[in-house]
Amino acid sequence: MALMIVRRLGVFLLTVWVASLVVFFLLSVLPGDPARAQLGLDATEDQVQALREQLGVDRPLPVQYMEWVTGFFTGDMGISYASRAPVAPQVLDALQVSLLLVAGGILVALVIALPLGLLAAVRQNKPDGTLFSAVSQLGISVPNFLAGLLLIGVFAVTLSWFPSGGWAPPAAGADFLRHIALPALALGLVNGAILARYTRAAVLEVMREDFMRTARAKGMKPGTALLRHGLRNAMVPLITVTSIEFANLIIGAVVIETVFVVPGLGSNLVRAVGNRDLIMVQSIVMCVVVLVLLVNLLVDLLRPVIDPRLRSAT
Repeated sequence: MALMIVRRLGVFLLTVWVASLVVFFLLSVLPGDPARAQLGLDATEDQVQALREQLGVDRPLPVQYMEWVTGFFTGDMGISYASRAPVAPQVLDALQVSLLLVAGGILVALVIALPLGLLAAVRQNKPDGTLFSAVSQLGISVPNFLAGLLLIGVFAVTLSWFPSGGWAPPAAGADFLRHIALPALALGLVNGAILARYTRAAVLEVMREDFMRTARAKGMKPGTALLRHGLRNAMVPLITVTSIEFANLIIGAVVIETVFVVPGLGSNLVRAVGNRDLIMVQSIVMCVVVLVLLVNLLVDLLRPVIDPRLRSAT
């Protein structure tokens, strides 16, 4: 087990390093000049060169990379090209907002996926089971932004139950819940439908296992056998799929934050791209990459805990 943890940590660190190289050099070779973009076409070449030196973009790329990656992992992400303010506080503030939104989206997705997928599997040959499967299939086909617009139209514009946009900190209590409700619901609906399909497939596979047939042969009711012996085995693939959906939730949050005017990583990324603020773009993209890799690492470490059979395999 200890060797497996060390190996997973080594792969995680190596992947983070490779990802930092890819993020930095891909964004650095994009056409355009940040200094020229900020000063405009009327600026003289001397003014542009002076700003290049001030921003540090006139130095060799390896030097820029070492300075950026060292600062990123020590909390100094540099100075924004657009606002001339430190990048780290802006990214960390936006990161807190995005994590709250993604956590809300995961909660909504799990609340939808687990009962819907379980019922669709248990009642697979019944009309209601077919209906549950159809509902989950329909949910997959609805884009996040469309779900957000529909929720705004119904619950914000028509019913006036929730605000149509904006954000409130968790300390605001009920106001925070009112602001996060619709974005989290829009983010979690589609991913909940996807997870429901995987839940159905995982539960159906477990229900066909020999140990489930043995439990039923001993007189245990199907529902009781599933709850006592089946769900834990079904959780292993579901946890893996949930970690993959975490990346989709972060990507979907970019659109949802724009629709609901939420000041998270997504909206900051869109604004930074528009301003050609490459240092901000690099830091935000790297934060997302590290988050996704960290979640995958935690899932890799959690799977052998849930299923002891995997310990010998690792």
